[in-house]
Amino acid sequence: MADIDNKDQAELDPADMEDVEEVEEEETGEDVNSKARQLTVQMMQNPQILAALQERLDGLVGSPSGYMESLPKIVKRRVNALKNLQVKCAHIEAKFYEEVHELERKYAALYQPLFDKRSDIVKAAYEPTDEECEWKADEEEELTEEMKEKAKVEDEKKDEEKEDPKGIPEFWLTVFKNVDLLSDMLQEHDEPILKHLQDIKVKFSDAGQPMSFTLEFHFEPNDYFTNQVLTKTYKMRSEPDESDPFSFDGPEIMSCTGCQIDWVKGKNVTLKTIKKKQKHKGRGTVRTVTKTVPNDSFFNFFSPPEVPENGELDEDSEAVLAADFEIGHFIRERIVPRAVLYFTGEAIEDDDDDYDEEGEEADDEEGEEEADEENDPDYDPKKDANPPAECKQQ
Repeated sequence: MADIDNKDQAELDPADMEDVEEVEEEETGEDVNSKARQLTVQMMQNPQILAALQERLDGLVGSPSGYMESLPKIVKRRVNALKNLQVKCAHIEAKFYEEVHELERKYAALYQPLFDKRSDIVKAAYEPTDEECEWKADEEEELTEEMKEKAKVEDEKKDEEKEDPKGIPEFWLTVFKNVDLLSDMLQEHDEPILKHLQDIKVKFSDAGQPMSFTLEFHFEPNDYFTNQVLTKTYKMRSEPDESDPFSFDGPEIMSCTGCQIDWVKGKNVTLKTIKKKQKHKGRGTVRTVTKTVPNDSFFNFFSPPEVPENGELDEDSEAVLAADFEIGHFIRERIVPRAVLYFTGEAIEDDDDDYDEEGEEADDEEGEEEADEENDPDYDPKKDANPPAECKQQ
């Protein structure tokens, strides 16, 4: 058999041999590409590599590409003129946002009577009329008269079985628990306190004053602290930075100030007591030491890190403030105006729908890529028959 094989190979046309060699080289190249893809996937799954890559990319932002240096001097002069125009645009944009802030102040006064009524209903200071409670359901949710009557009888039975609750119990606590951004801050020991939260209000700075807003958390009398209102004030700036005017992208929060919480003795959930045993080096005796240390709590929200005059912060404080600014902005922009929808979960469903749409777009793109591969005359489906290396079982 070996002689026959050798004979067959000897009889092959030289051109055929060249084809064989080319195919073998292509297959080898495909293997190399496959390994390179696998290595790339593994690298992109390593958070340290990703962080280093992101840091490198951040360093490239704003760095010259080399093209500008190649331009004639007269063209560079004109580009500088365009950049000066861009700075003027940034200053106009800043004025635009200042007027937007004034509009927010104006319309906040129009919203407030509605928010006050919402608060009265939540805390049982006002009982809405039958007309105010009438809500037209969606077409698919409309019930027949028979079903409506049955539901009414069942509701009446439930009302007879238990005491009529006042207002809407745990309204704001439920809102917080329904929103991931806020629920991540909540601890189990925070929940009994937040059951006493009756309202959250947004107050804007007065006309002519530096741009700012204050979140007011209104509590009913409780056993935890004596404050009726806890506040958090955010100071903003709407002007381009002279050292980097092109980075301007609307108002930014510069600092925030919390408030002192007057805790009832033994009720401060932002602190906890721990006991540690200490051994004397000489005598060898052991003593127990009691220490008070910070404790995780939503109410740390009212004690943010202070921003020094030079504006420099350590990494931990920067991360805390960045998260704090995001939370404050979210409460102002979304939670307060749409509280009932976060209570029912409808606003959360809307947010989820947004993410689903992005996922569908991604799926569509993948489908287009697959279609392109199938339409490619050089596409070989056999090469995709085997799963990638990271999917193989060991």
